[in-house]
Amino acid sequence: MTDLPTTLKWAAMMVSAKQQGRAKQKRRRRTQGILLLAALFLLVGGYGVWRYQGSWKAKAAEAAQSAQPAPKVPVTVATVQKTDFPLYFYGLGTVTPLNSVTISSRVTGVVTQVPVKQGQMVKQGDLLAEIDPGPYQAVLDQAKAKQTEDEATLKNSQVVLKRLSTLLQKTFETQQDVDNQQAVVNTTTAEIEGDKAAIEAAQLNLDYTKITSPLAGKTSFRTIDPGNIVQADQSPGLFTVVQLQPIYVSFTEPQEDIPTINKTFAAGPVSIDVLAPDMKTVLASGTLDAVQNQVDQTSGTISLKASFANRDQALWPGQSVNTRMRVGTVAGAIVVPDEAVQHGPDGLFAYVVGDDGKAHRQTIKTGPSDGGNTVVTDGLSPGQRVVSAGQYRLVDGTSVDPQPAPGAAQPSGAS
Repeated sequence: MTDLPTTLKWAAMMVSAKQQGRAKQKRRRRTQGILLLAALFLLVGGYGVWRYQGSWKAKAAEAAQSAQPAPKVPVTVATVQKTDFPLYFYGLGTVTPLNSVTISSRVTGVVTQVPVKQGQMVKQGDLLAEIDPGPYQAVLDQAKAKQTEDEATLKNSQVVLKRLSTLLQKTFETQQDVDNQQAVVNTTTAEIEGDKAAIEAAQLNLDYTKITSPLAGKTSFRTIDPGNIVQADQSPGLFTVVQLQPIYVSFTEPQEDIPTINKTFAAGPVSIDVLAPDMKTVLASGTLDAVQNQVDQTSGTISLKASFANRDQALWPGQSVNTRMRVGTVAGAIVVPDEAVQHGPDGLFAYVVGDDGKAHRQTIKTGPSDGGNTVVTDGLSPGQRVVSAGQYRLVDGTSVDPQPAPGAAQPSGAS
């Protein structure tokens, strides 16, 4: 049996061993914590160094970029001009012929020929159609024969009258016989005058068998062919001939413009242009002929009429056209392209390219505009360069690379 001291000694040894194990375990945990803290410190330090280097590089790049000049913005520029700027009124009109004639037959008969083609240009006096002249020639011949007969009768009656007058002086004839013979002479003379009138009428009818053009113009489509019988003044006629040279254009303007129109018309000839649908190409140029004497209350417009030589036949009857009437001129106007005028919250402005190569915003005031150009009444001077394209990339003070506009148009007018 083990004695008590031995047992106590063994128990002490067991306790000492457990205490040593626990001490070793605490030392291992402490070592692991220190290693984890060291690793964490290393990671945090490395991240800080990486962020610092990135920030330094970005600042260096910004500094390098700010040190270089900003690239110039390419823009199109136009030169501000000083010129006389015409003022126009625009309107809508219709081309109407100066004269239009419906050709009808004035006699009845058979159409023997129609020598003109449909839609042909004819001159005054050209033969358009012919009616069979035979019946009318016969009537003329009869009238002439009757006149010859009556003239012979008159001659004989005058001889008898002369003889009776001589016998009356010798009292071989009575006054009644002489008076009766004088009545015969007078009657025969009257019949001869009637014969002359019948001859003139027959000659007219014969002449009417040849239908000629009363004016120079263009024929319409014909309504009858050779071989058909026509009646005098039948409807529709054989042709319609319209005069194309000169020609009219009837157009309208708002009633508010009447004072300006009357003042301009009274001062002298008023120029009128007929424009193509693009509102730029001039088809014909003429002058104002007349202003209507009253306003159309339905539309609130005044009608006007202008004449055109129309030598190239650019205008055609019934054609709808655009008109442009010159009513004045702005002398010495400051003119820029329409594209140079910009709209801002504070009003109109334009970008002016200065000698420093930068675009500067300039407030302006404008007047009339037309034909792609605008009159500037305040804010610009002749010779300055204004930006006409590329403004959307600009702010005040932007450096620009100015290029002239290709084929820049000259000022044309104002409305």
